[in-house]
Amino acid sequence: MDYSPIVAQVWGMLAWFIPAALLIGLLKSPWAKGQIGELLVRLFAHWQLDKHTYRRLHNVTLNTPDGTTQIDHVFLSPYGIFVLETKNMSGWIFGSEKQAQWTQKLYKRTFKFQNPLRQNYKHLKALEATLGVSPEHLHSVVTFVGGSSFKTEVPANVTQGIGFIRYIHSFQQPVFSEAEVDAMLHALQTGRRAPTLAPHREHVQNLKRRSDPTAERQCPQCGNALLIRTVKSGPKAGQQFWGCSAFPKCRTMQALKL
Repeated sequence: MDYSPIVAQVWGMLAWFIPAALLIGLLKSPWAKGQIGELLVRLFAHWQLDKHTYRRLHNVTLNTPDGTTQIDHVFLSPYGIFVLETKNMSGWIFGSEKQAQWTQKLYKRTFKFQNPLRQNYKHLKALEATLGVSPEHLHSVVTFVGGSSFKTEVPANVTQGIGFIRYIHSFQQPVFSEAEVDAMLHALQTGRRAPTLAPHREHVQNLKRRSDPTAERQCPQCGNALLIRTVKSGPKAGQQFWGCSAFPKCRTMQALKL
């Protein structure tokens, strides 16, 4: 019996099934979801924010004392600088402004993720240092795309879908001249890391290093090494923390999370 027609038919099915399965798997990956979310925000901004008033930069990587930080979107305008963090998530979201971690509940599974407001705080500090602007003119805004639903009270600067457009438009008092906006745009364009794969890989490695509680790190204030120290007396005796090696000249301390 000649099985070649059956083999040819099966092979023909596999020829489209395997690539389709790989594509579906890729689209479900965190990286792809992040890229899709950022693309949606770009489209929303393109349609709703006047490009002459709101100068935009995307995927901005800046150097920081402890490595790099990567900002999803920056909008420069006469009304302030808006720093946007994008989350492409579904399911139920639980979290408050001061919680270190928020929770995503998807069907019967529960996931923890970093509070995006805290994540965006570092972005604001990097922009403040790069541009030399007052922190009161930097505005943190977070937007969730992907059909998620909040089950806790949502902070004013945490939005869904195109809600970030309304938040940005709520600022109507000019604080920068057009020349100042152009100068800040130029400073970011020249000061950012090139938006290529190599800086992205370096940034990912920096994130992994910072997530390691015992990895070597630098003091964000003076650049000297941070050392693991132990509280010797008082109610917190025995607890460990990161302390600057330049102590007592520099008294920077950070929590040691194990």
